[in-house]
Amino acid sequence: MAEKLYTIPVNEAFDMDCECPVCQMYNKLQDDAVDFVMGDSYMEDDVRMETDAMGFCEKHLPLLYKNQNRLGLGLIMLTHMDRQLKEMEQLSKNKVVKAGGFFKKAESTGDALADHMKKQEKSCYVCMRMAKSYERYLATIFYLYETDDAFRQKFATSKGFCMKHYGKLHEMAASSLGNKHRDEFVDKLNEITIANFKRVRDDLEWFTDKFDYRNADAPWKNSKDALIRAMQKTNSYFVEEKKK
Repeated sequence: MAEKLYTIPVNEAFDMDCECPVCQMYNKLQDDAVDFVMGDSYMEDDVRMETDAMGFCEKHLPLLYKNQNRLGLGLIMLTHMDRQLKEMEQLSKNKVVKAGGFFKKAESTGDALADHMKKQEKSCYVCMRMAKSYERYLATIFYLYETDDAFRQKFATSKGFCMKHYGKLHEMAASSLGNKHRDEFVDKLNEITIANFKRVRDDLEWFTDKFDYRNADAPWKNSKDALIRAMQKTNSYFVEEKKK
């Protein structure tokens, strides 16, 4: 089974003391994809052809910039802009077709240039490079849950998941697990995620209460990083946790 190739990174994510193991996996894939783009690969013709055509989304372009390889990113953006400029000049000469009609495709506006720009907004080489591995990582979670007693224990004692990945795992469970483990998985998924969501919520409440002068001398308890953890639980906002 192909998913076996990903048992190591999935287990490593669940071994970490984190608020969402799937966020850990996603961000590791993202870091690897950014490093790949900004490494020697940007000089390879096949990679450059894809980055020229696809470009990058508004989330990943700042991460490429933070990589500090400004010359590499400059060269990538230069040839990407050349490609887009050529396409814009060509498409700008087309007449706008009146919208509507029974056979009109739902995704088309009748304006070829506008359609191209909408497509470009959703196009990203980093997203594309991550997508296949990310889906297989998720599939590996279910594979391990069905086949590995030790992993089921890791899952049960984890700190749950962010809202986005909670929903994703909930959605995938029906088609990814057999009858023997499906209900057990969903029940445990609900239990650990809701319990840990409440834990972070309570930490956040104490974080806000600490700003009251009456609590100035009270201990922070486990609330100093509660705001960041709350942002991850609700919006998958990820900050690499420092080792204590």
